[in-house]
Amino acid sequence: MKKILVPTDFSEYANYALKVAAQIAKKNNGEIILLHMLELPHQAGDAIGSGHDIPEIMLFKNAAMNRLEDLMDDECLDGLKVSQVIQFELAFDGIMNISKKNEVDLIVMGSHGASGFKEMFIGSNAEKVVRNSDVPVLIIKKDAGEFNVDKFVFASDFTDEIKKPFTKVVDIANKFGAELELAMINTPSTFKPTHVAEEIMRNFVSNFNINKYSINIYNDVNVENGILHFADHIGADLIGVSTHGRKGLSHFFNGSISEDLVNHALRPVITFKI
Repeated sequence: MKKILVPTDFSEYANYALKVAAQIAKKNNGEIILLHMLELPHQAGDAIGSGHDIPEIMLFKNAAMNRLEDLMDDECLDGLKVSQVIQFELAFDGIMNISKKNEVDLIVMGSHGASGFKEMFIGSNAEKVVRNSDVPVLIIKKDAGEFNVDKFVFASDFTDEIKKPFTKVVDIANKFGAELELAMINTPSTFKPTHVAEEIMRNFVSNFNINKYSINIYNDVNVENGILHFADHIGADLIGVSTHGRKGLSHFFNGSISEDLVNHALRPVITFKI
C-alpha cells in the first residue's frame, strides 16, 4: 500500500475516503495521488481533442485546480507525499487509466451507493471501478474517524480461484494487524454441513501465513445478507470480498455480490479482483 489513488469530486464522501487513505498512507510510509476528473460537455471535449483551448475549458480547469490546492492543505495530509492530477476524461475511464499508469497498490473511493433503477441501469462509478480494477478497491461510505481495522471479515467459497487474490487479503490483514475473520456463507442453494465447510476452509488457509484468523460458518437466506449480518454480529471494521469483474449481459443477469455490498453496506468494503 505504498501508492494510493484517491479520486475526488470534492463531495463529503470523497473527503471521507481521503481521510482514510491518508491514515493508511501514514501507517505504511506511502504516498497519495489525488485525482479529479473533468467531465466536460461534448463540444468542449471535441475542442480538447483538436488541441484548442477555449475559455470555458480553462475556467473549469482553474476552478478544479483551486479546489485541489485547498484539499492539499487539509491537515490529514500533513507529512505525506501527495501529487495531484486533473484529467479531461469520463470518471471511470480516468480512474482506470491513472491507476495503471502510476502502478498504484490501492484505490480508495467514497460512495453514497445506488438504489432502484439507478443501481440497475446506471450504477455508481465506485461500482464500475470495483468490477474492473486489477488492484484492491476500498469503498468508504461515511466518516470513519480513526480508521483502525481490528476485525476484517473476508467472505468466500474458498475455491482454488480465490488463492491468487487471497495473497493480497492476507497482506492487508497483516499490515493492519487485524484478525482475519474468514466466513463461508451457507445458503439453502449452496448448503454444506459444518464439518465439510470447515475442512474446505482449513485446507485453504494452510497455504498461507496469516498472523491472526478464525474460521466461521454463517447461515442465511443469501450470500449478501449473510455477509452483512455476520459483519454486524461480530462488529467488523472492514468487509472484504473477491470479484469476477463480470461485464455485459453476464453482469446484468447474474449480478455481483461485491457490487451489491458496495451499494448497500455501511461498513467499509474492500474488493479483490480474481
